[in-house]
Amino acid sequence: MHFLLSNDDGYQSPGISALAEALDDLGRVTVVAPDRDCSGASNSLTLDSPLYVKQDERGFYYVNGTPSDCVHLAITGLLSDEEPNMVISGINSGANLGDDVLYSGTVAAAMEGRFLGCPAIAFSLAGDGPTDYSSSVLVAKKIVQSLIEKPLDDILLNINIPDINHEQIQGFKITRLGNRHKSEPAMETFDPKGRKVYWVGPVGAEQDAGEGTDFHAIRTKHISITPIQIDLTRHQSLSTLSKWAEILN
Repeated sequence: MHFLLSNDDGYQSPGISALAEALDDLGRVTVVAPDRDCSGASNSLTLDSPLYVKQDERGFYYVNGTPSDCVHLAITGLLSDEEPNMVISGINSGANLGDDVLYSGTVAAAMEGRFLGCPAIAFSLAGDGPTDYSSSVLVAKKIVQSLIEKPLDDILLNINIPDINHEQIQGFKITRLGNRHKSEPAMETFDPKGRKVYWVGPVGAEQDAGEGTDFHAIRTKHISITPIQIDLTRHQSLSTLSKWAEILN
């Protein structure tokens, strides 16, 4: 079993180091991650400049690109001698719940792996300031071990683990993505030269966050496991749109 690990926090993040160590006895682990924090990078690829790959003393590869760049490069060229059997992203410092998956580089790395034919998982540690990954690595290892023993087809999972002691976790919940109210307004300020600049505002408060959602699972101290997919087509609208489009012809 060959695991490709990536993230959006960068190759020096404690989350990816802890995950690599935890999975080492389950198979070969290769880390290909950004050379810096790329939170919010979503599924972007770098197309206007070359990508450079370097390696640190641990053998971790790091790239001057996005999370999607890292996984794409690894599968389509860097690891041509032995392509991975599974792509795992994380463990992210902070939750990726509901609408977050649209912006998350953590989820995007896993999605790129699935797009290129590998089962893929994104792991995130849901808390205000996670510093202890000991519980989340136990959970991650248990899930990966289970998928090795009983594989699932076409798997792309977004998994959030509450940032609490392992004995406080109430179990696993299979969930759907919730959603938030719209983001808070952008914050206007000035740089040292008096030029107006803006900071993107904070995320919106929970809106659809009831039972069955990933938000609710985390709030009730459960591990949230959400199956997601690459196909963004709103299938239930196809019939209505077909009738509407008749007036265009």
